[in-house]
Amino acid sequence: MTQRIVVIGGGAAGIGAAGAAKATDPTADVRVYTEFEDVGYSPCGIPYVHGKEIPDFQRLFLATKETYEATGIDIHYGTEVTGFDTGQKSVSVRGEAAASYDKLIVCTGFEYAPTGVPGADLGGLYYVKNIRRAMEWDKVLDGVKTAVVVEASPLGLEMVTALCHRGIETHLIDPDAWALATATDPDIAGPVQDSWLEMGAKLHFNTVLTGFAGDSSVRAVMTSDGEIGCDLAVVCTKKQANTALARAAGLKIGSAGGVIVDEGMATTTPGAWAAGDCIEVPHSVSQIPIQGLSGSHAYAQGKVAGTNAAGGQRLPGALLPRGQEAPGQAAGRAGHAAAHRRADGRCRGHQGARGLPGHGRPDRDHDRRAGHDGERVLASDRRAERADRARGAEPALRPGALTWRSHAGCGPPPSAT
Repeated sequence: MTQRIVVIGGGAAGIGAAGAAKATDPTADVRVYTEFEDVGYSPCGIPYVHGKEIPDFQRLFLATKETYEATGIDIHYGTEVTGFDTGQKSVSVRGEAAASYDKLIVCTGFEYAPTGVPGADLGGLYYVKNIRRAMEWDKVLDGVKTAVVVEASPLGLEMVTALCHRGIETHLIDPDAWALATATDPDIAGPVQDSWLEMGAKLHFNTVLTGFAGDSSVRAVMTSDGEIGCDLAVVCTKKQANTALARAAGLKIGSAGGVIVDEGMATTTPGAWAAGDCIEVPHSVSQIPIQGLSGSHAYAQGKVAGTNAAGGQRLPGALLPRGQEAPGQAAGRAGHAAAHRRADGRCRGHQGARGLPGHGRPDRDHDRRAGHDGERVLASDRRAERADRARGAEPALRPGALTWRSHAGCGPPPSAT
């Protein structure tokens, strides 16, 4: 008997899930519902088109609509799911008859945290998410002289770089003391911030958003340090799990605000899986629940959910590191930032050990002696890499490029490769 697998959401997680389900059971009726006009792209790529580093938006799509149709995945575009019933195994869809399912995969993504300030309903506030809206905003950017990016989240960082590349006077405001303060440490954020300053960006850290000012459209951003005049404000507040449907259906929600899943992406409700920005997972080092990772994480989680929902067996692979690029710099990390370690009380302090110049591994002897685990950070000089490639040479790992940041009292070191 043919099984029907319904996927709610067509982002990276949803399309990853649908593709994996169809590959696992080619006879399955795989149906995807999305409220948007397109599927299978990550908002993370949008700023690179705005900054002219990627030539057009079409390159952000994983595949064409025709490809999904040929694969046998039934995608319902521009269709809103209003609820689902895990007891009846049915999905309610606005404007369509209710759809029954055998297996359900929830990939409802994220919403930006509300700013909660006056003027949040003004025009000229750009939320980077929908690629069709991004295409429209890209034309608007041609006439923008001054822009303010609200919060140094991953998308906020990318937008600062993109706006600078467009020749726009760019301000960044953030309530913390450095960029990505909840995810990484100041010595890692420092080179990225220096790159922005070289491009002319104006950085306002320890600065709180208090409102947006203007008539029908924003003309200034109000902060704890005063007013910043602008033509555009890009709101990049924290990603919050979009769990409205999951909560209403009785799926269990965790302390980080996401749907609780096991390592196979199964929820606590039989017959239902979830993946992407709507879920929370344990941090690989601290085991503290975290939510709102990258598009790469979402796609990988979707693959796991789709395979298992269709009757296969798949678990998450190796730890996916996180990376961030800025003009002339790229930084990546895999591990636990000092802010988190101090918050959960797991570590008494930290020490640092530099990687050996020209060698692709950290000073492991130091970590064996100290009995540490830590955060491995790769800081790459993009300008030097491009020069190497222009000469036809492989980019070299330069002195100090690899840092193993060791942290006392955190248990044994992870394997280094």
